[in-house]
Amino acid sequence: MAPNSGFAILLRSPWWVSFAIAAAIVLACGALLPAHIAPFAAVGAVPIAVVGCIAAWRQWRAPGAARVQAALQAAGAMPWREFADSLERAWRAEGQQVQRTDGRSSDLRITKDGKTVLVAARRWKAASHGVEPLRELQAAVQREGARAGVYVALSGTVSENARSFARDNGLVLLEGDALAALLLKAGAKDT
Repeated sequence: MAPNSGFAILLRSPWWVSFAIAAAIVLACGALLPAHIAPFAAVGAVPIAVVGCIAAWRQWRAPGAARVQAALQAAGAMPWREFADSLERAWRAEGQQVQRTDGRSSDLRITKDGKTVLVAARRWKAASHGVEPLRELQAAVQREGARAGVYVALSGTVSENARSFARDNGLVLLEGDALAALLLKAGAKDT
């Protein structure tokens, strides 16, 4: 799904927005169309209501802001080995195989269904994240024939140039809420 498609935007929006749009479609169909056609036209609101259900389910399962903040603070206080162990546990909990690498351009290799993803996480606490470590990760992805690369950053201090490089080269930046949700799967300390 395209990141800026209508459904993708609705999935990121509060759940009630989808239901409000679906209700508006149903009301508009009832008010503007003949009575024998309105029910058939109103069925067009069903996909939007389904997206609202999916968004509600995701938002209900998402950790609260306090848990996210606590998980990120706990990650910031961890030494590298403990942080790497937490990442490993989280990805294993998702059914993926995880191996440590040499740590030069990537730190972890994740494999699932024969597809490999390289992860660069050792600089997770850096005050700022530039393009150079992402270039190293991209080179490792190409060298090893991996499907993708993931760069882990604790805080939102990834430069705009680095974000552009990651976007242009298909690298994933794992930071903020997404990182906290992953760490919470691993049972990282969140209190």
